[in-house]
Amino acid sequence: MTEQFEAPQTYLITPPAFELSRFEGDLGAVLDAHEIACVRLVQASEDAGAVAKIADRLREICHERDVALVIDSHLQMVEQLGLDGVHLPTGGAAAVRSARKALGDEAIVGAFCGASRHDGMSAGEAGADYIAFGPVSPTPLGDGTLAEDDLFGWWSQMIELPVVAEGGLSAGRVTALAPLTDFFGVGPEIWDRDNPAKALGELMAGAGPA
Repeated sequence: MTEQFEAPQTYLITPPAFELSRFEGDLGAVLDAHEIACVRLVQASEDAGAVAKIADRLREICHERDVALVIDSHLQMVEQLGLDGVHLPTGGAAAVRSARKALGDEAIVGAFCGASRHDGMSAGEAGADYIAFGPVSPTPLGDGTLAEDDLFGWWSQMIELPVVAEGGLSAGRVTALAPLTDFFGVGPEIWDRDNPAKALGELMAGAGPA
């Protein structure tokens, strides 16, 4: 008999740059079509006013559907805009401690830890609510280090803190990692498609137990 597992949830990651008038429709359609645990707003812009405008609008869209919105990096905007928390792409345990002190116990604080078991454990001990590892298949980004399946397998057996698999997802990688992760961080895999909601359904088709 095949061992059953709880299907991972979807953690949505925005593109680093987009036209708000178009993206808000795509985001709303994805949230309406699928059960999404959380949305991470990523913005490459250094224009604080523009980032705040986008975050404010996306917060409305997400909260209308009871979906949490966290922002990548911009810690000070969390309380300012009524967001649910922050995702820390760098800084490790020190950044987690600083964010937790600034935001308090109720805010979501997540940390990306590449493929480092040690960094993940340290961030968890510092107060992170989840750890993200990736990429899970080769991508042109980063230094080429992959978060291997055995990292997720070890984490799921030994650590209670939720883990996110992100970066380089494909239908095959989703199927392989589904028993080993709590969340899939989905972003570039769907946003450049004509129908992101449909693309997400196709990508995640193998995520649940049969």
